[in-house]
Amino acid sequence: MTSVDWAPAEDKAYFKHSLAQLHSLDYASSEGQEWLAGWAAANSTPQEAVDLVGYKPRGKYEFVQDSSFVKALVIGNGKQNSLILNYELLIVHPALSKAVNEAIEAAKLPLQQVYFTGTHTHSGMGGYMPGIMGKIAFGGYDENVVNLLAERSVHAAKKAIAEMEAVSITYQKQEASQFVANRFIPDGPIDPYIRQLIFTKKDGRKGTFFTYTAHATCLNSQFMGLSGDYPYYLTQEMKNDFDFALFAAGTVGSHRPLHQGREIDDIKAYAHQLDSLMETSAAIGLDTIESKTMSLATFTPILPEANYRLSDNIRLRPWVFNNLFGDTNAHFDVLQIGNTLMISSSGEISGMFYQHWEKAAKAKGLNLIITSFNGGYMGYIVPDQYYNRSYFEARDMNWFGPYSGSFYDQIISSLIKKTTVTD
Repeated sequence: MTSVDWAPAEDKAYFKHSLAQLHSLDYASSEGQEWLAGWAAANSTPQEAVDLVGYKPRGKYEFVQDSSFVKALVIGNGKQNSLILNYELLIVHPALSKAVNEAIEAAKLPLQQVYFTGTHTHSGMGGYMPGIMGKIAFGGYDENVVNLLAERSVHAAKKAIAEMEAVSITYQKQEASQFVANRFIPDGPIDPYIRQLIFTKKDGRKGTFFTYTAHATCLNSQFMGLSGDYPYYLTQEMKNDFDFALFAAGTVGSHRPLHQGREIDDIKAYAHQLDSLMETSAAIGLDTIESKTMSLATFTPILPEANYRLSDNIRLRPWVFNNLFGDTNAHFDVLQIGNTLMISSSGEISGMFYQHWEKAAKAKGLNLIITSFNGGYMGYIVPDQYYNRSYFEARDMNWFGPYSGSFYDQIISSLIKKTTVTD
C-alpha cells in the first residue's frame, strides 16, 4: 500500500505528453458522393449457461429471459467504412475487443474503423474477462465464449456490409429527464437526452443508433436469468418504427433509471414509456447530415499511476492494481459523420460533464454523441470536486483519480476543438 498522489496533474509527464500527442493527432478523412449504411444482428447466446456479470458474483444464469445479440452497423461514404459493433454485455473487455479485432482482420473485411459499444446490462453473460479480478468478480474467462462472440461479430459485420445501400442520415435528440436521475448526488445535474441517428434507405427501411444515460440496472441482483434489461425491451419496442435499432450506453456514470418495480413486466413498462416518448415528443436539434465528409481517428492517452483507494488517502501500489485488473486499453475512438462527432470512451464517464462539451460542440456547428465501453475499461470518471465523496463511483471504481475528471475533460474538449466542419 501507499498514499494517494495529490500532486497537480498539470505538472505530471502523463498529462503533458498526452495533450501534446492529442494536438498532433492524425485523422483519416475523405469526402464521398453519398452516405451508405447497412445493419445486421447475430444471436450470440451460448449453448450452455455461463456466469452472469453485474452486481455481485451470482454464478451461472438459470434461464434465458432474453437472447443475447451482437449488432453491427456499417456507415460509409464510398471511400471509408466504420463498423459500429454493439454487445448486450456489462462492458466490452480489452480481451474481447482484441479477439474481435483479430477475427475481423483475418476476415479481410473492407473496414477502416471498428467502433465498440455496449448496452451495459447488469444481467448479461460473462466469460470474457481474464485475470484475478475477472475470475473473482466478473464471470472469468471462457475461450468458448470469446470465440463465439468473435465469430458472431464477424458474421454480423459481413451481413451488414452486404446490406449497405445509399441512405439519408438524420440526427435528433429528445429530452427524457423524467426517466433518469443522478444516483451519485441527490437532485444533482444529469444529462437527460436521448441522442439518435436515423438511417433511411431509398425504399423507406430505417435503422437507428441511439444513446441514453440511464444505467441498465432495472433488474435486481437476485434475478438469475440472462437478460438485456431495459435496452433490450426498448429496441424490441422500436421495431414498430425501425427495421434495426442499436442502443449504445452513453455517459452512464452517475445516472440511474427512474422506473417502477424490478420485475420483467416493470422493465417492459419502462421501455415502453421511453419508446412512447421517442415516438411522440418533439425532436430537439433535428438535423439532416448533408456533408459526405468522414473522419476517423484513435487517441491513446498516457495514463497516470493507478489510484485504487482503500481509504481516503491510502491506495494499492500500482503494480498490485495492474496484476489484479490487467490491461485497461484506455483510448478514444473518433468518428465524424459530416457535422456529427462521435467519441467513444474507455471510462464509465459521468453525464455531469456533458452539458459543457455539448455547448462547445454546438458553438462549432457540431452534433455530439459520446459513448462508453469501447473495448477498454478504466473505471468511473467523475468531476474532480467529487473525488473525496465516499460513494463507490468516487472511491471503489475511480481507479485513476484524483484528477481523472479534469484529464478526461481536457481530452474530450480538445477533440471537439480540433474538429472542423465542412459544408
